[in-house]
Amino acid sequence: MCNILIVDDEKWVRSALKWTVEQTGMQVTVIGECSNGLEALDWLREHQVDLVLADITMPVMTGLTFLEQLRQAGNEQDVIFITVNEDFSLVQQALRAGAFDYLLKPVETEQLTTCFTKWLNRQNKARNLPQEDETGIPPELLSPVEQVLKYIESLPPGQVTLAEAAKHVHMNPSYLSQLFKQQKGTNFIDYVTKIRLTEAKRLLTSTTLRISEIAERLGYSDLAYFTNIFKKTCHTTPSEYRKTHARQQ
Repeated sequence: MCNILIVDDEKWVRSALKWTVEQTGMQVTVIGECSNGLEALDWLREHQVDLVLADITMPVMTGLTFLEQLRQAGNEQDVIFITVNEDFSLVQQALRAGAFDYLLKPVETEQLTTCFTKWLNRQNKARNLPQEDETGIPPELLSPVEQVLKYIESLPPGQVTLAEAAKHVHMNPSYLSQLFKQQKGTNFIDYVTKIRLTEAKRLLTSTTLRISEIAERLGYSDLAYFTNIFKKTCHTTPSEYRKTHARQQ
């Protein structure tokens, strides 16, 4: 059983998140709650947990500052941030600082279960315990390309790069690119681009995020480049796609 600390300045959010954790039915349990990062740092001096679920925007001490001070104190607990759409620029900073992942409010049971599964698999890997996917096949028996496909699925679309994928399977990026094209019939970049654009369509039609925010979330720092890629592939601009969908509702 893995222990979890929840950190959020709103008590009702902490209660709702604790209930959602319980609904996953996984081998995790909430053993503590704190209302801000400073309180959490003090609590962690006396208690041990495996994982922290923390709001990224809190009074007294933000989630990002909490993560930075947690690492400075030598604590290695993984941190998953809870955030709203408008906080995504902070999420990017947090991921660079070493956060394990992020979840959007309100956190759904399925969303949390997927995140926990990914986290527990990493814990098992670190402890050299066997991991299985939905097919029941241990990762070490999968081909390099199959491992890369699972790796791609485990990450937000904006974080997937050929270099990181190659590092994940201990291969040269150029050789992996050739192997990927040979086995999948498409190159790595086109495969990932398709995933990103699928996610872009979902965000365009299910959120009110600005197009620039969607582009940034998907790893495109240049809005014009994202728009060109979207139009070339989908034969319409992101804004036109959103308007068309809205008219169909």
